[in-house]
Amino acid sequence: MEGATLSDANLTNSYFSSSFIGVNGFGSPAEPKYSMMQVQEGSTLNTLSFADPVNSPTSSLFSDFGALSISQRRKVSMQTLCHSIYFRTPNPAASEFIPKGAPRMATMAQSAVQAFPSPLFTHPGLSSSTAAALAPGMSLSAGSSPLHSPKITPHTSPAPRRRSHTPNPANYMVPTTASDQAAHIIQKETVGGTTYFYTDNTPAPMAGMVFPTYHIYPPTAPHVAYMQPKANAPSFFMADELRQELINRHLITMAQIDHSENPDVPSEVDSYHSLFPLEPLPPPNRMQKTSNFSYITSCYKAVNSKDDLPYCLRRIHGFRLVNTKCMMLVDMWKKIQHSNTVTLREVFTTKAFGDHSLVFSYDFHAGAETMFSRHFNDPAADSYFTKRKWGQHEPPPPRQHAGLLPESLIWAYIVQLSSALRTIHTAGLACRVMDPSKILITGKTRLRVNCVGVFDVLTFDNSQTNHLALMPQYQQADLVSLGKVVLALACNSLAGIQRENLQKAMELVSINYSSDLKNLILYLLTEQSRLRSVNDIMPMIGARFYTQLDASQMRNDVIEEDLAKEVQNGRLFRLLAKLGTINERPEFQKDPTWSETGDRYLLKLFRDHLFHQVTEAGTPWIDLSHIVSCLNKLDAGVPEKISLVSRDEKSVLVVTYSDLKRCFDSTFQELQAAASGSL
Repeated sequence: MEGATLSDANLTNSYFSSSFIGVNGFGSPAEPKYSMMQVQEGSTLNTLSFADPVNSPTSSLFSDFGALSISQRRKVSMQTLCHSIYFRTPNPAASEFIPKGAPRMATMAQSAVQAFPSPLFTHPGLSSSTAAALAPGMSLSAGSSPLHSPKITPHTSPAPRRRSHTPNPANYMVPTTASDQAAHIIQKETVGGTTYFYTDNTPAPMAGMVFPTYHIYPPTAPHVAYMQPKANAPSFFMADELRQELINRHLITMAQIDHSENPDVPSEVDSYHSLFPLEPLPPPNRMQKTSNFSYITSCYKAVNSKDDLPYCLRRIHGFRLVNTKCMMLVDMWKKIQHSNTVTLREVFTTKAFGDHSLVFSYDFHAGAETMFSRHFNDPAADSYFTKRKWGQHEPPPPRQHAGLLPESLIWAYIVQLSSALRTIHTAGLACRVMDPSKILITGKTRLRVNCVGVFDVLTFDNSQTNHLALMPQYQQADLVSLGKVVLALACNSLAGIQRENLQKAMELVSINYSSDLKNLILYLLTEQSRLRSVNDIMPMIGARFYTQLDASQMRNDVIEEDLAKEVQNGRLFRLLAKLGTINERPEFQKDPTWSETGDRYLLKLFRDHLFHQVTEAGTPWIDLSHIVSCLNKLDAGVPEKISLVSRDEKSVLVVTYSDLKRCFDSTFQELQAAASGSL
């Protein structure tokens, strides 16, 4: 399945990285019988057996940190050491290297030992000769380029640079005292004849920790379980709503156009290909221009051939770029990375469309829709502001949750839009596209300001010496535009921001919404004698900012919980795929009975044990938890025994999952060797 035979060390690392992700949370009260795992040498995908969780130098949870070796092809500097050391089994012929742990400290010279107070090891878990060679929770950067590694000298301890950003569950189970916290463990590293000493305060694991020997799905976290999820929500897979949203995004991202029916769309534009229109293309004879940019525009999804990532291309029809000095502003926009703006990646000119066109490349957010299409696409919403003929009665004003948007949603939009403006203004730029047709909404409430930087290029004046001189004026215009957007949302109609309807719109806001929202709109729309800042509206937002932060973090908790349900699915799929390549193979190496003999026969019976169970009445017994549990035990190779019954019920074989794993690995390696031509 992996396409090539892997070494034992690589398989060990990949196995533990895929099988025991999120080990914190294991060891539930329902599984007290499982002990710590130990890696057995000599197996292809290391089998597991019971062992002491701490004192074993080959404990599986810490086996990735158990031993280190240094390549002898060339001398390595201390700078390279922290980024190029990789994890393998101990190599007696390797250059001398002193990792963390007590056993290696015995090699320290006596003169060096006497320079430090005795004893060196203050924690009892580190004084044993069988202590782990590298403390859990510590890692060395593997695979990084030495050119990007930090400079490490005896004056800067390497220990903090080695700490993994992923917390280790063992670190949370170590009792700490004042003496432990005050103590320092002296570590030594010898590279190329130079010896480095540094201190390390990483706690050692407490003896007696027990983890399951194979992956077990933990229950839902209580802070998510008590969020009152929807009735009949799936508990074993991610929520259907989130799944459908992701599927729709994937479909839009992979959508392609039929060029035979759309000959006007070029196959390639600069370094982009696979163009797909994201909005209806303007007719060839169209003469009217858009109200926003005063130019005819069109939008495409395209894939960049340099990185194979999808981007959104905004084309300005018939625009000839005279001077490239405006690229200074484009470079400023490219540096802005914010969660509520669509990042500008590049700007280029092209003749691929048959004319001189200017193209802006932005990040592509699949499934996004504009605020205009989400909230202002209903003509009936403007009826309250429509002039009545003589004799017609004016309809009653709309109410919140009955024609108007809830105030909490409007404040959520205000927080995001003001945050985007704050970042843009701090960078010395102006948004200039604060318009419902240029604000994208993804999901339920996530906003992103689109088409930033377009006006800066289209209206660039080459005669000005200071091209940022007008930015303060544009920033003031951004605040007025923000006020109009908020007023339109409060009225749920774009007609409310027209000059003749402003008084009626503000009365509607006063009746249905809080005074803070009314004051914010008045402050943004009223001309001030002094320059205003987006920070001025923060007191009006007040504690509502914390409400939005809390909602965002709760949403993050729910998504993480959904991710946790699916995190092991890839590993289980690979197991099933490998098992499927072995079972019922018609012929292998000119042997038609290959899949029915030897180790393959055991795997065939195990397949029946997985999928073909029946009840006492002879009806199919279908239990997904049984399938998942058995596959996890096979992947870990636990010593648990199972009974495999032949289809004629004349043979019963009692085997362990460890035996099945050995048969499984050797058989699949045999197939891999034949596929690669090694046999």
